[in-house]
Amino acid sequence: MIVVLSLLAACGSNKGSDASSSPSESGAASQSAAPSESGSASPADDKPITFTFFDKNVGDAFNNPVAQEITKRTGVSLEIQQPTGNPSEKLNLMLASNDLPDLMSIGRGDILDKYIAAGALLPLNDLIDQYGPHIKEMYGDMLNKTRSADGKNYYLANWYGLEQYPIFGFLMRMNVLEELGAGDKINNGQPFTQQEFVDLLKKYQEKYPTVNGKKAYPFTFNGENIGAVKGTFKGMYGMMPYYENNGQLQSEVKDPKFIEMIKFMNSLYTQGFIDPEWATNKTQQYEQKLSSGAIFATADAFWNVGNPNTALKQAAADQAKKDAAQFYPYKVVADGADASKLTYGPKSSLGWDGIGISKSNKDPARAIRFLDFLASEEGQYLMMWGIEGVHWDMKDGKHVPRQEVFDGFDKDWAGYSTKTGIRKWTWAVKNGPGTDGTPYDLIGRYRQDPVSSLAIKNLADTSFDTAPYDNLGPSGGTPEAIMQQKVTEIGDKYFPRMVMAPSEADAVKLYDKMLQEMETAGLSKLEKIYTDNYAKRMELWK
Repeated sequence: MIVVLSLLAACGSNKGSDASSSPSESGAASQSAAPSESGSASPADDKPITFTFFDKNVGDAFNNPVAQEITKRTGVSLEIQQPTGNPSEKLNLMLASNDLPDLMSIGRGDILDKYIAAGALLPLNDLIDQYGPHIKEMYGDMLNKTRSADGKNYYLANWYGLEQYPIFGFLMRMNVLEELGAGDKINNGQPFTQQEFVDLLKKYQEKYPTVNGKKAYPFTFNGENIGAVKGTFKGMYGMMPYYENNGQLQSEVKDPKFIEMIKFMNSLYTQGFIDPEWATNKTQQYEQKLSSGAIFATADAFWNVGNPNTALKQAAADQAKKDAAQFYPYKVVADGADASKLTYGPKSSLGWDGIGISKSNKDPARAIRFLDFLASEEGQYLMMWGIEGVHWDMKDGKHVPRQEVFDGFDKDWAGYSTKTGIRKWTWAVKNGPGTDGTPYDLIGRYRQDPVSSLAIKNLADTSFDTAPYDNLGPSGGTPEAIMQQKVTEIGDKYFPRMVMAPSEADAVKLYDKMLQEMETAGLSKLEKIYTDNYAKRMELWK
């Protein structure tokens, strides 16, 4: 009887598992590991198991070649869940109904905080200590920064780690820059001064009043992406997410640089340099205008003009010089700004989403071992590069991609990713290069097109970490959250009005009125929350 009961107990503790892989292969702890606070310890095993996984970004079936290889190496299959509607609504519904999948990928912010506060996600600290050597190695101090107020980790970030990579910039057509006499700066990494930039806009306006019978403008923006417009001009002045004033965090609108930025933008508008329809431009209209050849410059993330650049290359009279027809990102330095402290590249080292193990998971130890594999270099290259010997080869100690992979992505990015599984899922992905110097993100970083290459050359040094300032506002569902929404709406309402005011004096009056309305809506109370939350975060990160 004692022998039988012992065997049954062993079977119960090893449900869905065997001891076929070593700790060095899978990141598992020894079979004698003690149970953690998050679930019973499991021996190192690769017996087939299936987890349900909610991914807010991708709902494809986990059955492509990369997925099959992940299952082969870990024994884990996934049933991917992703709604056809709004992922946030589905996440809130699952939390309210307590109907949770085994694993979850949730955007960092209010909803993730709700899940943690409700106890819907398991603390990972003990599990990582026992089963996560690759997680410890790859994440390092990032685990300290993603802790909650109780000192515990509830998720693993993806796209984590600070990367010197540009985002916003003043995008100008290279061939037009040459026509306007700026050929010496088109490819040498040197910034334009504010006055040099204004002179270029003026020269374009004078030289091209019309293009193909249509009114031409030196400048236009995407009215559906005001964040990119603001981000570009704020970068020019070196503005940060908050204005730090005597130890207090205040709204960016109180930064003295903000009103200077508004005055500059207003001067561009009143001189007729900016397309008067910019604020109502939808993305499709915006892209059509850029593609027409009647626009010289815009303010945007450099990857947002891919469609117009393709059209401009196709329409180039001299196909041997088609690349020069594109919009390229350049740095412009505001008067009085420090060129070495510009902020065109806001990036959070804490990443975009958080991957957690839900309280419904029956084998959290196996789940963390699965995540440990994904977080490892082996897992990173598998997810982001594909399968060795099929999609890439190891030569002289370096990962070398096969040309057919680039050809496949060039022909049909979405289709090829779905077919192969390369870059389909970006769970626990780390920014930057692996130990051999090749980037984990093959398609986004290994091979640079001319626009990306110049963006790095011109603007990579403007990257800065926004992590200390991320999500410092009030918690969702609180009265203060309503205040925040109101203040944001006021800012969104006044921004285009200030830019398009008839004069600088009118722009300043609108700015003063905006501040008054924000204060009435509770801005000072919100600023106290920003400051308190920032202080708590800095204390937590010590």
